[in-house]
Amino acid sequence: MNSQVPTRERPLILVVDDEDDIIDLLQYNLQKENFDTISARDGAEAVDLAVQQVPDIIILDIMMPHMGGLEACKRMREHATLRTVPILMLTARSEEADHVVGLDTGADIYLTKPISLPVLMSQVKALLRGSSRYDAPADLIRILDLEIDRDRYVVRRAGSGTAIRLPRKEFDLLYFFASRPGKVFSRQDLLDQVWGLDVYVVDRTVDVHVRKIREKIGDHYIETIKGVGYRFIDRHA
Repeated sequence: MNSQVPTRERPLILVVDDEDDIIDLLQYNLQKENFDTISARDGAEAVDLAVQQVPDIIILDIMMPHMGGLEACKRMREHATLRTVPILMLTARSEEADHVVGLDTGADIYLTKPISLPVLMSQVKALLRGSSRYDAPADLIRILDLEIDRDRYVVRRAGSGTAIRLPRKEFDLLYFFASRPGKVFSRQDLLDQVWGLDVYVVDRTVDVHVRKIREKIGDHYIETIKGVGYRFIDRHA
């Protein structure tokens, strides 16, 4: 685990929005749930604050002045200490294409406004349960020519010292596949097992994450089973 990640008694949530009333509403309700909060009012301020304090979750609005949420998300994912921090995007845009862009940029969850506070709180808690910082003990999978290190959240090819760093959900999905080689999973199976039963995301989310994993490690590890879902190739097949 990265030594720069602070140890805390309570999770720290960074709330990013250019509307003061939304920041106040979210901070009030998060603090009622025993979370600590910090806030920023544009993307540039959010990136600086996130790098300095490394929050446990970032709630990020898309439409903001100076730097929008998509650019801020992209820049956060470029920092080693922020690559695995869960990002929950908030936006007034509800089209599927907008969801895909948000997920492609590195967000874990995409919620549309107006905000349902019970849904938002449920998503925050689910993301925390799935966060590597609160995860089970570390593990290392060696399969085919890959080493998948859940302690450091990196992937390496055997014989190479170069780390391939994936955003948290992409890593979680790859780890899940690689720990069950040869087994076929439907998109719904993967949503339930990797994202969790109480997190609402669409089937398309799985496709986006699989595509991004293939772009980074190669397209011959995860196989598409037409009409069913996906599987990690079995070394014995």
